[in-house]
Amino acid sequence: MIARGPSHGWIRLIEPACTSCMICARECPTWCISIDSHTEPVEGLPSGARDRTQNVLDRFAIDWSLCMYCGICIEECPFDALEWVSEPTQPTSTSSALVEEMVTRPS
Repeated sequence: MIARGPSHGWIRLIEPACTSCMICARECPTWCISIDSHTEPVEGLPSGARDRTQNVLDRFAIDWSLCMYCGICIEECPFDALEWVSEPTQPTSTSSALVEEMVTRPS
């Protein structure tokens, strides 16, 4: 039995925990999650170590008009970067306003 969060709550991204692995987007039955990322070199490696890169999250968005609130994305995330939040999704007057951008941009 899968433990479910509050009914009709919403999903929140815990940005520092997200590695841009895209498992949540691939497992979503409605494909309501959009992720964009880029790679950057890992700094501070010991001398002689091979070059490594890490994913950097640029965009994480959920289209609430497509989301079924099933929680599969939360269950499948291996890094616990998604969680249920009890507040309901806010109503909007346009369908484009139902796409929520969740990545905070540096000022």
